Amino acid sequence: MQNISNEDWKKKLSPEQYRILRENGTDAPFTGQYVNNHEAGMYTCAACGNELFDSETKFESGSGWPSFYDVISKGNVKVSEDGSHGMKRLEVTCANCGSHLGHLFDDGPRDKTGQRYCINSTSLNFKAKK
Repeated sequence: MQNISNEDWKKKLSPEQYRILRENGTDAPFTGQYVNNHEAGMYTCAACGNELFDSETKFESGSGWPSFYDVISKGNVKVSEDGSHGMKRLEVTCANCGSHLGHLFDDGPRDKTGQRYCINSTSLNFKAKK
């Protein structure tokens, strides 16, 4: 799925989704629709529908972005070094379509994985459990 042209992505995604998912943008803190979502369900990639996070792994990080301590499956995301903006971070992308999701930090819940997947709401869709 990664061979979709930029033209096709621009047709498929809203301008804001394109900016974040395809141009590595970010939501402003505390503005995303899923920051305060506490419903049970599944978070998927807004670009391709790939399952990414279960609501059971979502936690309140206070960072201003939806935060998760684990992914549905390690094979569903790709983690790579990101040196943009003069910082050393780990970027999280969708393994299926290559879309930018957010970043991974090691300041998550210590009683779980110790990881914090800091994800843009714009990069996600949510499917509530029925």
